[in-house]
Amino acid sequence: MFGDPLLIGDIGLEEVLIVAFKGALAFVIMLVAVILMIWFERKVIADLQNRVGPNLAGPWGLFQTLADGIKLIFKQDLIPSKADRVIFALAPFLAMVPAFISFAIVPLGGNFQDNGGVVSWFGRDTYFQLADPPIGFLVLLAMSSIGVYGMMLAGWSSGSKYPLISAVRATAQAISYEAALGLSLVSVLLVSGSLSTHDIVLSQAGGGFGGIIPNWNVIVTGIVPFVIFLIAAAAELSRTPFDLVEAEQELTGGYNTEYSSIRFGHFYLAEYMNLITMSSIMVTLFLGGPSGPIFGPSFLHPVLPVLYFVAKLMIFLFTAVWARATLPRFRYDQLMDLGWKVLIPIALGWLLLLAAIQIGRDQDWNMALVIIGSLAVMAIGAALLTTAIGSARRLRLSEEVS
Repeated sequence: MFGDPLLIGDIGLEEVLIVAFKGALAFVIMLVAVILMIWFERKVIADLQNRVGPNLAGPWGLFQTLADGIKLIFKQDLIPSKADRVIFALAPFLAMVPAFISFAIVPLGGNFQDNGGVVSWFGRDTYFQLADPPIGFLVLLAMSSIGVYGMMLAGWSSGSKYPLISAVRATAQAISYEAALGLSLVSVLLVSGSLSTHDIVLSQAGGGFGGIIPNWNVIVTGIVPFVIFLIAAAAELSRTPFDLVEAEQELTGGYNTEYSSIRFGHFYLAEYMNLITMSSIMVTLFLGGPSGPIFGPSFLHPVLPVLYFVAKLMIFLFTAVWARATLPRFRYDQLMDLGWKVLIPIALGWLLLLAAIQIGRDQDWNMALVIIGSLAVMAIGAALLTTAIGSARRLRLSEEVS
């Protein structure tokens, strides 16, 4: 593929206006999605805990999030006397903007079965996504890293010890799981052969059973990278059971403790924007994005891909809410051990396995021997790692006793 067909050739006023419209549409979709997501989380947790939840502001409490936002706008904005005022004001945007930029590269619709995901808007062919950079994969990793700066600078600039401790904890947690998340993404890159999110979705379109079960990367990569990405994403987003950056017992409210009014609202908005964005990325990379079978009357064809995308997205959003309502927090040492001693070795080993399979196919090797040999190497590596960790733990305990 050669990128968005709208931007091929000469670019005039019409193309600029369409891109501006797509940007405004993406921003509105994200804001509406955040409002609905907050309401959805409150209602689902209320149902799981056998209580009512928001039900007075608007029908079924739909306007409760809007009312909360208006309240935050008109509350007094307080800045601690010892805060760095410039960084204190900048930090919420560093947390919020990367989430929207990551969402901009997600394909939200388009018929990937028949015409490669191309849609016609205002008489021009384009993609149903704000941007399709040829390095979209790297944009995602870059934005994931930049988001950490928002948390770190918020805690540091507050001039308070508890937010600073939370910011350090959040940074360590993000770095610990960033490696596992990146390795799982490389597995997708290896089987898709492209850095473009649009091309990754296109590579998953089709498949058996009339396209009902496409060539999703969750199956092609062997499920393991998907599970690792799911766990690492929850840790990156500080979602339960990884929400240790705001553990009330020792950190009060976390890195944003000193924030109030709309500045606190920006962090709250960023949290749910990141949840929706990361869920959208998982749908795009592992579940084929908006691709799916196209059937029925022709007027439904443009709508079906969007419905497929929303349906897949809701699976992850409901899972995140369900986990928050049911799972207890890890201890911090458990969280770090899971990231460094479990997820990273498994992600690296599985990536090497997929690479060996790809090379074996290209070189026409005996695939049974390739898989058996790779699994044997992984088993030896796991045994050596487990032995080293156990020896280090015993040595540490003996030193503590002595």
